[in-house]
Amino acid sequence: MRDHERIETSRLVLRRPLVGDALAIFERYASDAEITRFLGWPRHQTVDDTRTFLRYSDAEWNRWPAGPYLILSRADGQLLGSTGLSFEARDRAMTGYVLAKDSWGRGYAAEALQEMVNVARCTGVARLYALCHPQHRASWRVLEKCAFTFEGRRRAHTEFPNLSPGVQLDVLCYSLALVEALDGAGEQAAVPT
Repeated sequence: MRDHERIETSRLVLRRPLVGDALAIFERYASDAEITRFLGWPRHQTVDDTRTFLRYSDAEWNRWPAGPYLILSRADGQLLGSTGLSFEARDRAMTGYVLAKDSWGRGYAAEALQEMVNVARCTGVARLYALCHPQHRASWRVLEKCAFTFEGRRRAHTEFPNLSPGVQLDVLCYSLALVEALDGAGEQAAVPT
């Protein structure tokens, strides 16, 4: 097991998803229309959709230094949602999060996101970013709370299959620089995070 396949915070356990998690993922958040409304992946119609996600998760973990994580309560082990890193290159990844309704408004998203920042930093990610629907105020507030910088609105950029299947909608982009950049003279210049 890699050092970062399981992470504990004061209230959460973040861990790599397992095949046996399919039903809990499906029932807790992946099949719920309200929860998945602003996500970039389609709501799961059957547990087989969730099993497809788990195969994707394994492929990501096999290819990259990290991948999707489940978010669980440290107190009782209840599945709260998921987060993770989606690598585009060794030094560039996207992150996000989804929580079951009974976990909303408790600070779990920010706590999990901060751990994804830590994993990204430890695995050599230089640029971590997140996309969110302009109407999903709770999501962009979490990103701002975790020191992500608003880069701008990308017009007709991303499909939100649970809102408008097949249509590219506007999206807000937030990012975080995780390593120092070289200045013009080849010296290390601090990048604000």
